[in-house]
Amino acid sequence: MKHHLTSKDILALGFMTFALFVGAGNIIFPPMVGIQSGEYIWTAAVGFLLSAVGLPVITIIALARVGGGIDALLGSLIGKSSSLFLATVCYIVVGPLFATPRTATMSFEVGIVPLIGDGTLPLFFYSLVYFAVVVSISLYPGNLLDTVGHFLGPLKVAALAVLGIAALFCPAGTIPIATADYQRAAFSNGFVNGYLTMDTLGALVFGIVIVNAARLRGVESIKLLTRYTILAGLIAGVGLTLVYLSLFKLGNGSSALVAQSANGAAILHAYVQWTFGSMGSFFLAALIFFACVVTAVGLTCACAEFFAQHVPLSYKSLVFILSIFSMVVSNLGLNHLIQISIPVLTAIYPPCIVLIMLSFTLRWWNKSSRLIAPTMIVSLIFGVIDGVKTTSFKDILPVFSQHLPLANRGLAWLPPAMIMMLIAAVVDRIKGRKQVTTHL
Repeated sequence: MKHHLTSKDILALGFMTFALFVGAGNIIFPPMVGIQSGEYIWTAAVGFLLSAVGLPVITIIALARVGGGIDALLGSLIGKSSSLFLATVCYIVVGPLFATPRTATMSFEVGIVPLIGDGTLPLFFYSLVYFAVVVSISLYPGNLLDTVGHFLGPLKVAALAVLGIAALFCPAGTIPIATADYQRAAFSNGFVNGYLTMDTLGALVFGIVIVNAARLRGVESIKLLTRYTILAGLIAGVGLTLVYLSLFKLGNGSSALVAQSANGAAILHAYVQWTFGSMGSFFLAALIFFACVVTAVGLTCACAEFFAQHVPLSYKSLVFILSIFSMVVSNLGLNHLIQISIPVLTAIYPPCIVLIMLSFTLRWWNKSSRLIAPTMIVSLIFGVIDGVKTTSFKDILPVFSQHLPLANRGLAWLPPAMIMMLIAAVVDRIKGRKQVTTHL
């Protein structure tokens, strides 16, 4: 007997997926794009939505087709040992090393600092409570669809809807003149800023959480699991698009409240104070807290489920270990985490994009690894160059790296990756023909 999800459960699965994605970064970065892009807001928005919504949804679809896990996707493309190594790196980076700690530090900076002030001790006690909540929910992954899909997800949607409607009908200023960067390249700046949400990397680890949530409802058919996962990804994509559009509008209309150079947290604080009065800070603190906790729970569950398959530790033990490690890292503070994460994200996003996009072309090639592996390697090399450019070590790079095509737009990896893909495609065709000829 086939088990099916009800329409209510499918919608809950979509809300859960949406809630997993929407963390503090998703709320903070769009207002910055909105205020800095000025009259070029919609050009920048298209670029941002492509990398922050399009790529994550495509990633969910790609993972659904292979069972929901990045290790399964990689294993079908580049071999078991290489896939295990790359999947481990991805889970560590997206989980306890950067993304999970960032949810705690961002929610502290945005929601708590304005209320009680900054400091190492307040951050420590906040992170202790924060990760206690994360652990208490993550220990029971079978309840995620109920906890997140039926309760926390809709609660987050309602809070974001209030903020979005206010941004649409109550702008706080006129549209500012775009900064020089956005006047020069609005689309590519929006696209690269979409990296900072980490949604594509998040999608690589959330895929298995979504599939398992459906499995725990009794769905065993691979076809149905794929279908439900894709539907959840599409529902989440629509929700993310609406959130980002409203936050672009919020930032674009806040020029009378803050300087154009203000960060997203300052823009949000200024706007909610202006719109909702003294209750604005409490509203924002609650919104950011729920947004971040849900994302942290999703990341912790995904990482614990992955590592439980490969190390001699139980799922529950790993939940505690990963959460404690994330709590320690979070106490480095938001500025240090962002400073470290930007070059890393800039470096690893290109090969992830290559992997995801080429996963849909497997039937085109005689041997997909001939194409995917070298293209990923080239995109990683040039992604590292782009990453180094965002650090204080950029002067060690050779002069030619500053003059690569699209280098001034943060996309220097794209032309070399496309050239490598074309070369590898030709090699694949030639080797494929030779194999056929020899066989005959």
